[in-house]
Amino acid sequence: MPEEILQNIKESVITGNVSQTKEFVDKAVKSNIDIKKIMDEGLIAGMGVVGIKFKSNEFYVPEVLIAARAMHSGMEILEPLIAKAGIKPIAKVAIGTVKGDLHDIGKNLVIMMWKGAGFEVEDLGIDVSPDQFVEAVKKGIKVLGLCALLTTTMMAMKDVIDALQKEGLKDRVKVIIGGAPITQSYADEIGADGYAPNAANAVDKVKELLNI
Repeated sequence: MPEEILQNIKESVITGNVSQTKEFVDKAVKSNIDIKKIMDEGLIAGMGVVGIKFKSNEFYVPEVLIAARAMHSGMEILEPLIAKAGIKPIAKVAIGTVKGDLHDIGKNLVIMMWKGAGFEVEDLGIDVSPDQFVEAVKKGIKVLGLCALLTTTMMAMKDVIDALQKEGLKDRVKVIIGGAPITQSYADEIGADGYAPNAANAVDKVKELLNI
């Protein structure tokens, strides 16, 4: 019975059915299924499948957005219970679009995928200065995501890494970069720790960098 409920949660996330996700999560809580199990084997497992489908081009951005909305609807029910149970996120991460760039669709997709994988995510927004990224690192985040959609704002990524080095913080955080004009060779060139070609790969890359 518990396995069936968890499977139903997973399927309802994959199909992006908000009402069913809420119904099954509520049922799982009332059935006294462990909160972490509901998260890991229900909601997070569902988003994991969505990520795989996204990488293989079976799902596109609209399907990911719909699935993420369903996952968040389930998390809203669990959040007060998570706090009460003392369950910690996998790690705290932060992400922002670099200075001079106002695009946020890619950033928002990464946020959804990271949250769906169990990370606590701080959204720094768009047009984020190097100093703002530095402040986020000072708060103890483990991974910093930098996004850029324009070739003209790519160099701002190097400015962030330079600012981290100047403050002596580069060794305290893993920096992952991404966006339409970004490549692995550019990540290597500026000293970033990782590059993700899309939002689903951003989950894999962060786990790899943190040895999870």
